[in-house]
Amino acid sequence: MRNSKLRLLPPVNEVIAELAKNDDCNGYELSAITWAVRKALEKARKILLDDLNQDGEELNSGKTKKLHNFLYCQPEEFVPVFRAWLYKEIQAQLRGYGSMKRVINATGVILHTNCGRALLAPEAAAYVAEQAVVYSNLELNLETGNRGSRYSHIEEILAELTGAEASLVVNNNAAAVLLIMNTFAVHKEVIVSRGELVEVGGSFRIPEVLKAGGAKLVEVGATNKTWPKDYQEAIGPETAMLLKVHTSNYRIQGFQHEVPVDELVVLGKESGIPVVVDLGSGSFLDGSEYGLPQEPTVQDTLKSGASLVSFSGDKLLGGPQAGIIIGKKELIDRLKKNQLTRALRVDKLVLAALIGTLRFYQRGETGKIPVWNMLSHTKDDLWKDALKLSEMLAGLPGLEIEVMDAESCVGGGAFPTAVLPTCVCAVKPKQNSVVDLESFLRQGDVPILARIVKDAVIFDPRTLLPEDYQVIADRLRKWGP
Repeated sequence: MRNSKLRLLPPVNEVIAELAKNDDCNGYELSAITWAVRKALEKARKILLDDLNQDGEELNSGKTKKLHNFLYCQPEEFVPVFRAWLYKEIQAQLRGYGSMKRVINATGVILHTNCGRALLAPEAAAYVAEQAVVYSNLELNLETGNRGSRYSHIEEILAELTGAEASLVVNNNAAAVLLIMNTFAVHKEVIVSRGELVEVGGSFRIPEVLKAGGAKLVEVGATNKTWPKDYQEAIGPETAMLLKVHTSNYRIQGFQHEVPVDELVVLGKESGIPVVVDLGSGSFLDGSEYGLPQEPTVQDTLKSGASLVSFSGDKLLGGPQAGIIIGKKELIDRLKKNQLTRALRVDKLVLAALIGTLRFYQRGETGKIPVWNMLSHTKDDLWKDALKLSEMLAGLPGLEIEVMDAESCVGGGAFPTAVLPTCVCAVKPKQNSVVDLESFLRQGDVPILARIVKDAVIFDPRTLLPEDYQVIADRLRKWGP
């Protein structure tokens, strides 16, 4: 009987024609739809063949019966039951097509680590697209015709913005720290305060990064308090550097003390030891001007006398994922000669995205950088945006809509104690659970990520783009108990 079902599987062109007739795959290219139909039919064929070959031993579980119910229906019921399964499977294949796809971030977390952190400004993205489809002078000196350096395109801009003698860009900040350790501290000691031995995310920890770079970690001070004498007493003939790690993603408050960079520099000069600062998020702008806690900027840290400063490109800078190292030319030159640099270097698209972002800082147009634009939204602006969304959702059956006060956060390990007042559109389902509603939003053609607060799903307009509002409204119109 199941062998006869194989003969009932429809041809690809027939399924595509029916999908087009019913407008079931709007927004997808024909090539993507064709791919999804073929994948779904291949899966159905494999399920039927496996069932025949294994006598249904593995496939007769309750879970499989629920997922593949067309296996167990009568022949006269097969076509409608299979078509229902097939169309669901095609939609699932399309949702996974290309795997990485657009999502709507309604969480209010600006630097959402799971969603790619900083958004590029459209102008910067356009510059990337422009460079992607043409040949460029990435490593070509146009004046001499000889091989050039890919870093020459970025060094002058970074020097202008930070005052650094030289700079280097690698693929992320952990790579920057790794390269620094491997260049200057193999089999040597690196002194770090115990309170700065952070985990930077994804279980990657500073002690392990130092170890991978070949350095020997020397912990000083206590978790909550470290003094200059702690560093001074630890300095010895094997000391390669004093390392200060900015604890971007957490704060020790209350009974605490840390040694500022300028005091470490004094100790370093007395012993002829460089001071390296891992700033983590790293910002060119003073956050206090945006209502955020005051933190050291990249420029301030360099002016304090640090020999090298490293920071991320895709956090508060607002650019692509990158690890940026700035500082003394003689040290940067040594980093460039390390064989690891080639393994850690960035490509032309990352450089283009970084250059495109830094141009805004050069022109004093930081409001065009999405991260800083979102940080600058006033509560009045956000109230108007939340109200706009609530009006688009008004009258939808099965939902209660309310505009209310809430809090956003920066995310990405930046300003961990900062509270950003916001206004949100709260949506409460009259039936089913708020968890069901959140899942329904997340599993749409364009996944919508929102937060659950008590008995409501909330949409924070701080991180919404203009085109997101209509997508949210259209998805919620399909909600039903």
